[in-house]
Amino acid sequence: MPYPVLIANRSGTVRHANDHATALFPTAAPGLALADCTVPWLADAHAHKVATNAHGAGTLVSGDVAHRSYEAHPTVQDDGDVVWWLMDDTDHRLAREALHIEQERTAFLAEASNALLSSLNLERCMDVTAQLAAEHLADAAVVIAPSSGYRLPVVSCLRGRRPVRDEWEVDPREVPGLAEALQGFPPVPSRWIDPVTAPQWLIPEGFDGHVGSIVVTPLPGHGVPAGALILLRRSGEPAFSEEEEVFARLFAARSGAAMSAARMYAEQSSVSQVLMRELLPPVLHQISGVEFAGGYRPSKDRERIGGDFYDVHPASVEGEPSFAVLGDVSGKGLEAAVLTGKIRNTLHALLPMAGNHQRMLELLNGALLSSHHTRFATLVLVSAVREGGTVKLRVTSAGHPPVLLVRANGTVEEGASRGTLVGAFPEARATTVHETLAPGDFCVLFTDGFTEAKGGPMGGEMFGDERFQEALSRCAGMPGEAVVEHVQMLASQWVGTGPHDDMAVMVITAPRTHHLSMVGGHTKGRFTA
Repeated sequence: MPYPVLIANRSGTVRHANDHATALFPTAAPGLALADCTVPWLADAHAHKVATNAHGAGTLVSGDVAHRSYEAHPTVQDDGDVVWWLMDDTDHRLAREALHIEQERTAFLAEASNALLSSLNLERCMDVTAQLAAEHLADAAVVIAPSSGYRLPVVSCLRGRRPVRDEWEVDPREVPGLAEALQGFPPVPSRWIDPVTAPQWLIPEGFDGHVGSIVVTPLPGHGVPAGALILLRRSGEPAFSEEEEVFARLFAARSGAAMSAARMYAEQSSVSQVLMRELLPPVLHQISGVEFAGGYRPSKDRERIGGDFYDVHPASVEGEPSFAVLGDVSGKGLEAAVLTGKIRNTLHALLPMAGNHQRMLELLNGALLSSHHTRFATLVLVSAVREGGTVKLRVTSAGHPPVLLVRANGTVEEGASRGTLVGAFPEARATTVHETLAPGDFCVLFTDGFTEAKGGPMGGEMFGDERFQEALSRCAGMPGEAVVEHVQMLASQWVGTGPHDDMAVMVITAPRTHHLSMVGGHTKGRFTA
């Protein structure tokens, strides 16, 4: 036979050993006890086999012989002798163990990826990285992010404990390979680092025993360094092998990508918030005895900005008119919002000539025509000033729906100003009309998102001008903010969950009382949200 064969009787005495068996067990010879010339596990298996008194082929057993792994297959003969066929399965066992290790590592990497990608918070990603590394790769782990000023953001974790955040004022050059890793370069093979040279600040608080081995590996990001991962094992534990170091790099690649994405998200979110504050419609108040109120709803509920806008600029000189504008840029979403920002900034720069609405429109029209934008806009410009108990208005409509004047008795009048839209033709022409608001009257500036909103009982009917004016008529005598809330509520009920355009509305009111002259703050320039 090409493999060892031993035959032993019921009493455990060897009856036969072929050449391969004697090569494996040099003392095995007929007449000797199986327990004296082989390994204990085989002798025990033989005794158990005899005790069970089972004939034929039996269940195999396995064990080590001379640092090799063998499977022993028993066959019981009719006379009670047991034939043991020994097969070397060392290579198969090593392959199975390697496959099991790879399966565990693959499962770990999948778990790590899910945990890391479940959050776009940088601190959370650092916590997860340190905790997973401490539980699966080492006895302790330290995650270090690129420096923030003179400090290094750090998260350390011991196996079985929770991550701890800190900031270190240290020199990373004290740890071989750490400075390179923080700059995004692969460090010197970290298994060569002598733990004796590691500074005390590198060892996490609560780490028991001496450090036996250290791995330093970079956390690569999306073209920029995301930080470094340091793995520590206690003395007495196996040192990091080359395979383990490679696996640590695979884990670090996933962690670095997640941390880099979280950092980019945080930076973009910060930029977006700054830009959003500038693009959002302002909160309106009462200025110099004139009450301003406004409301805005973008076409997509998940967005906060769009193509409709409004602004109110207080007069720089007491007694001069405040300047208000409401507009509608063609299109929706972010691209339309970018143009609204340009229009608002241009009008803000043209405030010194707010007394001449036509000139402002001409200059704005030229600015839009000279830009790369292909969009146009409709606008309503209003200058408002309190004179005694009334509010005097100068209204200029440039291609926009006419303003609506709602009197205290509920009568609704349509403003007479008309004009061409801005940013489409070489010339922008419009008429300026003077209007007067008595105490309790209000003027409504709005975009066609209200009147053209589709919905209602049948789901496809437009809200329309008539229904909109009736709603305003019922608001006679109400404060401006209440009017805004009422028309927004009606529009929301009308469209339901269906699609709609941007909706913006501004209400300018002549208060009934004459002593409310400076409520709401006197602020230079544009109001901000």
